[in-house]
Amino acid sequence: MSNAKLLLSGNEAIARGAIDAGCTFYAGYPITPQNELIAYMASHMQKSGGVFIQAEAEVSAINMVFGAAAAGVRAMTSSSSPGISLKQEGISYIAGANLPAVIVNIMRAGPGLGNIFAAQSDYFQATRGGGHGDYHCIVLAPSCVPEAYDLTQKAFELADTYRMPVIILGDGRLGQMMEPVQVASPQARKPASKNKPWALTGCRGRKPNIVKSFHMKQPDLESSNKAQQEKYRLIKEKESLADKYLVEDADIILVAYGTMARIAKPCVNSLRKRRIKAGLIRPITLWPFPEDIFRQLAVSRKPLAFLVVEMSYGQMVEDVRLSVAGSSKVEFLGKAGGGIPTEEEIIKSASRLYEKNI
Repeated sequence: MSNAKLLLSGNEAIARGAIDAGCTFYAGYPITPQNELIAYMASHMQKSGGVFIQAEAEVSAINMVFGAAAAGVRAMTSSSSPGISLKQEGISYIAGANLPAVIVNIMRAGPGLGNIFAAQSDYFQATRGGGHGDYHCIVLAPSCVPEAYDLTQKAFELADTYRMPVIILGDGRLGQMMEPVQVASPQARKPASKNKPWALTGCRGRKPNIVKSFHMKQPDLESSNKAQQEKYRLIKEKESLADKYLVEDADIILVAYGTMARIAKPCVNSLRKRRIKAGLIRPITLWPFPEDIFRQLAVSRKPLAFLVVEMSYGQMVEDVRLSVAGSSKVEFLGKAGGGIPTEEEIIKSASRLYEKNI
Protein backbone atom coordinates (compact mmCIF):
# COMPACT_ATOMS: atom_id res chain seq x y z
CA MET A 1 0.00 0.00 0.00
CA SER A 2 1.38 3.44 -0.92
CA ASN A 3 1.55 6.42 1.39
CA ALA A 4 -1.71 8.29 1.92
CA LYS A 5 -2.72 11.91 2.35
CA LEU A 6 -5.01 12.51 5.32
CA LEU A 7 -6.72 15.61 6.69
CA LEU A 8 -5.47 15.79 10.28
CA SER A 9 -5.37 18.29 13.11
CA GLY A 10 -1.97 19.14 14.54
CA ASN A 11 -2.70 16.99 17.58
CA GLU A 12 -3.68 14.04 15.40
CA ALA A 13 -0.63 14.51 13.16
CA ILE A 14 1.69 14.32 16.16
CA ALA A 15 -0.06 11.18 17.38
CA ARG A 16 0.08 9.57 13.92
CA GLY A 17 3.73 10.61 13.56
CA ALA A 18 4.54 8.92 16.87
CA ILE A 19 2.86 5.67 15.83
CA ASP A 20 4.60 5.74 12.44
CA ALA A 21 7.91 6.31 14.25
CA GLY A 22 7.45 3.10 16.21
CA CYS A 23 6.13 4.49 19.49
CA THR A 24 4.71 1.53 21.39
CA PHE A 25 3.96 3.14 24.75
CA TYR A 26 1.91 6.23 25.49
CA ALA A 27 0.74 7.49 28.87
CA GLY A 28 -1.11 10.76 29.33
CA TYR A 29 -3.89 12.65 31.03
CA PRO A 30 -6.54 14.82 29.32
CA ILE A 31 -6.17 18.59 29.16
CA THR A 32 -7.33 21.14 26.59
CA PRO A 33 -6.09 21.97 23.93
CA GLN A 34 -4.29 18.65 23.30
CA ASN A 35 -7.14 16.23 23.90
CA GLU A 36 -7.36 15.15 20.24
CA LEU A 37 -3.85 13.74 20.63
CA ILE A 38 -4.69 11.53 23.59
CA ALA A 39 -7.97 10.51 21.90
CA TYR A 40 -6.11 9.47 18.74
CA MET A 41 -3.65 7.42 20.77
CA ALA A 42 -6.48 5.77 22.70
CA SER A 43 -8.09 4.75 19.42
CA HIS A 44 -5.01 3.67 17.46
CA MET A 45 -2.24 2.45 19.78
CA GLN A 46 -3.66 -1.01 20.35
CA LYS A 47 -4.31 -1.43 16.62
CA SER A 48 -0.64 -0.75 15.94
CA GLY A 49 0.55 -3.16 18.62
CA GLY A 50 1.27 -0.52 21.26
CA VAL A 51 0.09 0.24 24.78
CA PHE A 52 -2.10 3.21 25.72
CA ILE A 53 -2.64 4.24 29.33
CA GLN A 54 -4.75 7.13 30.58
CA ALA A 55 -2.94 7.72 33.83
CA GLU A 56 -4.62 9.01 36.98
CA ALA A 57 -2.51 12.18 36.84
CA GLU A 58 0.27 13.87 34.89
CA VAL A 59 2.86 12.88 37.50
CA SER A 60 1.92 9.22 37.03
CA ALA A 61 2.09 9.51 33.24
CA ILE A 62 5.67 10.83 33.09
CA ASN A 63 6.89 8.18 35.52
CA MET A 64 5.24 5.47 33.44
CA VAL A 65 7.15 6.86 30.44
CA PHE A 66 10.34 6.63 32.53
CA GLY A 67 9.69 2.92 33.11
CA ALA A 68 8.83 2.18 29.48
CA ALA A 69 11.88 4.07 28.21
CA ALA A 70 14.10 2.16 30.65
CA ALA A 71 12.76 -1.06 29.13
CA GLY A 72 13.95 0.11 25.70
CA VAL A 73 10.66 0.91 23.97
CA ARG A 74 9.83 4.18 22.25
CA ALA A 75 7.67 6.06 24.74
CA MET A 76 5.78 9.34 24.67
CA THR A 77 3.55 11.53 26.79
CA SER A 78 1.69 14.74 25.99
CA SER A 79 -0.05 17.53 27.84
CA SER A 80 -0.55 21.28 27.87
CA SER A 81 1.19 23.90 29.96
CA PRO A 82 -0.05 23.22 33.54
CA GLY A 83 0.23 19.49 32.96
CA ILE A 84 3.78 19.83 31.65
CA SER A 85 4.67 21.72 34.84
CA LEU A 86 3.55 18.70 36.84
CA LYS A 87 5.79 16.44 34.73
CA GLN A 88 8.98 18.45 35.31
CA GLU A 89 10.42 16.31 38.11
CA GLY A 90 9.95 13.18 36.01
CA ILE A 91 11.53 14.84 32.96
CA SER A 92 14.58 15.72 35.07
CA TYR A 93 14.81 12.11 36.22
CA ILE A 94 14.60 10.88 32.60
CA ALA A 95 17.37 13.28 31.58
CA GLY A 96 19.50 12.27 34.57
CA ALA A 97 19.08 8.58 33.74
CA ASN A 98 20.04 9.12 30.07
CA LEU A 99 16.76 7.74 28.75
CA PRO A 100 15.10 8.55 25.41
CA ALA A 101 11.54 9.87 25.58
CA VAL A 102 9.31 12.29 23.68
CA ILE A 103 7.21 14.88 25.52
CA VAL A 104 4.61 16.98 23.68
CA ASN A 105 3.49 20.37 25.01
CA ILE A 106 0.58 22.01 23.18
CA MET A 107 0.88 25.34 24.97
CA ARG A 108 -1.99 27.30 26.43
CA ALA A 109 -2.05 30.69 28.13
CA GLY A 110 -0.88 31.13 31.70
CA PRO A 111 0.43 31.61 34.29
CA GLY A 112 -1.51 29.33 36.58
CA LEU A 113 -4.57 27.71 35.09
CA GLY A 114 -4.78 30.62 32.63
CA ASN A 115 -7.13 29.78 29.78
CA ILE A 116 -7.28 27.38 26.83
CA PHE A 117 -6.15 29.84 24.14
CA ALA A 118 -2.85 29.47 22.27
CA ALA A 119 0.33 30.95 23.73
CA GLN A 120 4.11 30.60 23.53
CA SER A 121 4.92 31.42 27.13
CA ASP A 122 6.46 28.01 27.96
CA TYR A 123 9.63 28.74 25.95
CA PHE A 124 11.79 29.28 29.03
CA GLN A 125 10.44 26.13 30.67
CA ALA A 126 11.23 24.02 27.61
CA THR A 127 14.63 25.45 26.65
CA ARG A 128 16.08 25.94 30.13
CA GLY A 129 15.41 22.41 31.33
CA GLY A 130 12.28 23.15 33.35
CA GLY A 131 13.07 20.87 36.26
CA HIS A 132 15.96 20.72 38.71
CA GLY A 133 19.60 20.18 37.79
CA ASP A 134 21.91 20.98 34.88
CA TYR A 135 20.14 19.34 31.97
CA HIS A 136 18.62 20.16 28.61
CA CYS A 137 15.94 18.73 26.37
CA ILE A 138 16.09 19.01 22.61
CA VAL A 139 13.13 21.23 21.68
CA LEU A 140 11.44 21.09 18.26
CA ALA A 141 8.90 23.73 17.17
CA PRO A 142 6.71 22.84 14.17
CA SER A 143 4.85 25.64 12.38
CA CYS A 144 2.33 23.59 10.37
CA VAL A 145 0.52 20.28 10.62
CA PRO A 146 2.66 18.36 8.08
CA GLU A 147 5.80 19.54 9.87
CA ALA A 148 4.31 18.42 13.20
CA TYR A 149 4.05 14.91 11.72
CA ASP A 150 7.62 14.97 10.37
CA LEU A 151 9.23 16.49 13.46
CA THR A 152 7.54 13.94 15.72
CA GLN A 153 9.33 11.18 13.85
CA LYS A 154 12.57 13.15 14.05
CA ALA A 155 12.01 13.58 17.79
CA PHE A 156 12.11 9.83 18.36
CA GLU A 157 15.28 9.48 16.28
CA LEU A 158 17.01 12.26 18.22
CA ALA A 159 15.85 10.85 21.55
CA ASP A 160 17.34 7.44 20.71
CA THR A 161 20.53 8.88 19.22
CA TYR A 162 21.37 11.01 22.25
CA ARG A 163 19.45 9.09 24.95
CA MET A 164 17.60 12.11 26.27
CA PRO A 165 14.13 13.69 26.37
CA VAL A 166 12.96 15.57 23.30
CA ILE A 167 10.13 18.11 23.55
CA ILE A 168 7.75 18.96 20.73
CA LEU A 169 6.61 22.49 21.51
CA GLY A 170 3.39 23.48 19.76
CA ASP A 171 0.47 25.67 20.76
CA GLY A 172 -3.30 25.52 20.85
CA ARG A 173 -3.66 26.85 17.30
CA LEU A 174 -1.30 24.26 15.85
CA GLY A 175 -3.01 21.52 17.84
CA GLN A 176 -6.48 22.42 16.59
CA MET A 177 -5.86 23.50 12.96
CA MET A 178 -6.33 20.94 10.20
CA GLU A 179 -4.21 20.45 7.08
CA PRO A 180 -3.53 17.60 4.64
CA VAL A 181 -0.61 15.42 5.70
CA GLN A 182 1.29 12.80 3.71
CA VAL A 183 1.54 9.85 6.09
CA ALA A 184 3.19 6.47 5.83
CA SER A 185 1.00 3.42 5.32
CA PRO A 186 1.22 0.76 8.06
CA GLN A 187 3.16 -1.44 5.65
CA ALA A 188 5.68 1.35 4.97
CA ARG A 189 6.49 2.04 8.61
CA LYS A 190 10.12 1.48 9.53
CA PRO A 191 10.44 -0.52 12.73
CA ALA A 192 12.33 1.26 15.50
CA SER A 193 15.79 -0.10 16.25
CA LYS A 194 15.91 -2.59 19.09
CA ASN A 195 19.66 -2.21 19.48
CA LYS A 196 19.64 -0.74 22.99
CA PRO A 197 22.21 -2.69 25.00
CA TRP A 198 21.66 -0.42 28.01
CA ALA A 199 17.93 -1.25 28.32
CA LEU A 200 16.37 -3.25 31.15
CA THR A 201 15.27 -6.27 29.14
CA GLY A 202 16.32 -9.02 31.50
CA CYS A 203 19.94 -10.00 32.15
CA ARG A 204 19.99 -13.66 31.20
CA GLY A 205 23.36 -14.25 29.55
CA ARG A 206 24.78 -10.82 30.36
CA LYS A 207 25.64 -8.54 33.24
CA PRO A 208 22.65 -6.65 34.65
CA ASN A 209 22.03 -3.08 33.46
CA ILE A 210 21.39 -0.28 35.90
CA VAL A 211 19.26 2.75 34.99
CA LYS A 212 19.32 5.54 37.57
CA SER A 213 19.84 9.25 38.11
CA PHE A 214 21.00 8.84 41.73
CA HIS A 215 24.76 8.96 42.43
CA MET A 216 25.57 8.92 46.13
CA LYS A 217 29.23 9.86 45.67
CA GLN A 218 29.95 13.44 44.57
CA PRO A 219 32.67 12.48 42.04
CA ASP A 220 30.28 10.02 40.37
CA LEU A 221 27.55 12.63 39.97
CA GLU A 222 30.06 15.19 38.75
CA SER A 223 31.34 12.74 36.13
CA SER A 224 27.78 12.04 35.02
CA ASN A 225 27.11 15.76 34.68
CA LYS A 226 30.32 16.31 32.70
CA ALA A 227 29.33 13.55 30.28
CA GLN A 228 25.93 15.20 29.86
CA GLN A 229 27.55 18.57 29.11
CA GLU A 230 29.79 17.00 26.47
CA LYS A 231 26.70 15.49 24.86
CA TYR A 232 24.99 18.89 24.85
CA ARG A 233 28.05 20.47 23.23
CA LEU A 234 27.90 17.90 20.43
CA ILE A 235 24.16 18.47 19.93
CA LYS A 236 24.74 22.21 19.63
CA GLU A 237 27.29 21.55 16.88
CA LYS A 238 25.19 19.09 14.89
CA GLU A 239 21.46 19.52 15.45
CA SER A 240 20.42 23.19 15.30
CA LEU A 241 17.83 23.94 12.60
CA ALA A 242 16.22 27.10 11.25
CA ASP A 243 14.29 28.21 8.19
CA LYS A 244 15.49 31.42 6.49
CA TYR A 245 13.34 33.52 4.18
CA LEU A 246 14.73 36.46 2.17
CA VAL A 247 17.42 37.28 4.74
CA GLU A 248 20.33 37.69 2.31
CA ASP A 249 19.71 41.39 1.61
CA ALA A 250 17.36 42.17 4.52
CA ASP A 251 17.58 45.34 6.59
CA ILE A 252 14.84 44.23 8.99
CA ILE A 253 14.73 40.55 9.98
CA LEU A 254 11.63 39.22 11.69
CA VAL A 255 12.17 36.31 14.08
CA ALA A 256 9.30 34.01 15.03
CA TYR A 257 8.71 30.32 15.68
CA GLY A 258 5.80 27.91 15.46
CA THR A 259 2.45 29.26 14.31
CA MET A 260 3.61 32.82 15.02
CA ALA A 261 6.01 32.40 12.09
CA ARG A 262 3.04 31.65 9.81
CA ILE A 263 1.66 35.07 10.64
CA ALA A 264 5.04 36.78 10.30
CA LYS A 265 5.99 35.37 6.89
CA PRO A 266 3.34 37.24 4.83
CA CYS A 267 4.46 40.42 6.61
CA VAL A 268 7.85 40.07 4.93
CA ASN A 269 6.19 40.19 1.51
CA SER A 270 4.04 43.16 2.51
CA LEU A 271 7.06 45.06 3.80
CA ARG A 272 8.97 44.36 0.60
CA LYS A 273 6.10 45.85 -1.39
CA ARG A 274 6.64 48.98 0.70
CA ARG A 275 10.32 48.93 -0.32
CA ILE A 276 11.49 47.79 3.10
CA LYS A 277 13.89 44.89 2.68
CA ALA A 278 12.56 42.43 5.25
CA GLY A 279 13.34 38.79 5.95
CA LEU A 280 12.38 36.06 8.39
CA ILE A 281 14.28 33.56 10.51
CA ARG A 282 12.18 30.75 11.94
CA PRO A 283 14.04 28.68 14.54
CA ILE A 284 12.96 25.04 14.28
CA THR A 285 15.13 23.81 17.13
CA LEU A 286 14.56 26.09 20.10
CA TRP A 287 17.23 24.13 21.93
CA PRO A 288 19.82 23.98 20.59
CA PHE A 289 19.04 27.53 19.47
CA PRO A 290 20.42 28.28 15.95
CA GLU A 291 22.63 31.06 17.29
CA ASP A 292 25.27 30.80 14.54
CA ILE A 293 22.78 32.03 11.92
CA PHE A 294 22.10 35.17 13.95
CA ARG A 295 25.74 35.72 14.81
CA GLN A 296 26.88 35.45 11.19
CA LEU A 297 24.15 37.76 9.91
CA ALA A 298 24.79 40.32 12.63
CA VAL A 299 28.49 40.44 11.78
CA SER A 300 28.53 40.02 7.99
CA ARG A 301 25.19 41.29 6.74
CA LYS A 302 24.74 44.03 9.34
CA PRO A 303 20.93 44.21 9.21
CA LEU A 304 19.49 47.32 10.77
CA ALA A 305 17.55 45.33 13.32
CA PHE A 306 15.91 42.10 14.35
CA LEU A 307 12.23 42.24 15.34
CA VAL A 308 11.30 39.23 17.49
CA VAL A 309 7.59 38.42 17.48
CA GLU A 310 6.16 36.04 20.07
CA MET A 311 2.90 34.99 21.68
CA SER A 312 4.47 35.90 25.03
CA TYR A 313 5.88 38.95 26.75
CA GLY A 314 9.41 38.16 25.67
CA GLN A 315 11.25 34.84 26.03
CA MET A 316 12.93 33.76 22.77
CA VAL A 317 14.02 37.39 22.35
CA GLU A 318 16.63 36.76 25.05
CA ASP A 319 18.27 34.04 22.93
CA VAL A 320 18.31 36.35 19.91
CA ARG A 321 19.99 39.08 21.96
CA LEU A 322 22.55 36.62 23.31
CA SER A 323 23.25 35.38 19.78
CA VAL A 324 23.87 38.79 18.18
CA ALA A 325 25.86 39.92 21.26
CA GLY A 326 25.17 43.61 20.72
CA SER A 327 26.18 43.61 17.04
CA SER A 328 22.65 44.50 15.89
CA LYS A 329 19.59 46.12 17.40
CA VAL A 330 16.97 43.68 18.70
CA GLU A 331 13.41 44.80 19.42
CA PHE A 332 10.38 42.85 20.56
CA LEU A 333 6.68 42.63 19.79
CA GLY A 334 4.50 40.29 21.76
CA LYS A 335 1.20 39.48 23.40
CA ALA A 336 0.20 36.84 25.92
CA GLY A 337 -2.83 35.51 27.74
CA GLY A 338 -4.17 34.18 24.44
CA GLY A 339 -3.48 37.39 22.50
CA ILE A 340 -1.70 37.10 19.15
CA PRO A 341 0.17 39.90 17.31
CA THR A 342 -1.60 40.66 14.02
CA GLU A 343 -0.05 41.19 10.60
CA GLU A 344 -0.98 44.87 10.82
CA GLU A 345 0.82 45.23 14.16
CA ILE A 346 3.91 43.42 12.89
CA ILE A 347 4.11 45.55 9.73
CA LYS A 348 3.62 48.74 11.72
CA SER A 349 6.33 47.80 14.25
CA ALA A 350 8.78 46.74 11.53
CA SER A 351 8.16 49.94 9.53
CA ARG A 352 8.71 52.08 12.62
CA LEU A 353 11.90 50.20 13.41
CA TYR A 354 13.15 50.71 9.86
CA GLU A 355 12.41 54.45 9.94
CA LYS A 356 14.19 54.86 13.28
CA ASN A 357 17.33 53.10 12.06
CA ILE A 358 17.59 54.07 8.38
